[in-house]
Amino acid sequence: MDAGYLIGAVAVMAVATFLTRAAPFWLLRGQAERAWLRYLGRYLPAAVLTVLVFYCLRGVAPVAPRYGLPEAAGVLATVVLHRWRRQALLSIGGGTAVHIALLHGLGGA
Repeated sequence: MDAGYLIGAVAVMAVATFLTRAAPFWLLRGQAERAWLRYLGRYLPAAVLTVLVFYCLRGVAPVAPRYGLPEAAGVLATVVLHRWRRQALLSIGGGTAVHIALLHGLGGA
């Protein structure tokens, strides 16, 4: 592939990403006091994370030899770390580390 084509493709993707990230701020400026926007800001992050957790755990078979132990320990570690420090990066990283360590320690991926 031509280098100019690749640079152009990356530039288009960068502009599209910037516009999709900035559009809500441009479109909703001055509306921070709207009740529906406060409602979404309060409840939507937890709802999205709940859906993501269920999606990630959809393939866990509690009757398989590992019995879902790595996944359960990872979720538990994430919850405990978040309740302890209230830092999302620490919670996600720690829960992932526990999950991966147990996954590889209990018979491979």
